[in-house]
Amino acid sequence: MRGQGRRKVERDAVRGSDMVVEHRFTCPHCWEQITMLFDLSAADQSYVEDCEVCCNPIALRFRARNGMVVYLEAKEVA
Repeated sequence: MRGQGRRKVERDAVRGSDMVVEHRFTCPHCWEQITMLFDLSAADQSYVEDCEVCCNPIALRFRARNGMVVYLEAKEVA
């Protein structure tokens, strides 16, 4: 019985990872192509994250449908 519980946890972890995708876009500060991981568990999201190249903050807004990013807006934080 203990093994069954462990398999269920592993299956859930794999299922959860399907909701995270890597997406490439251009940083609005340094104009470098960067990639970020997006959690698609909520369809519409907005938050601020730093560029991995220039470390400046980027205001991100995105929409996800059917496991894909269908809209992405990346703006400089004033």
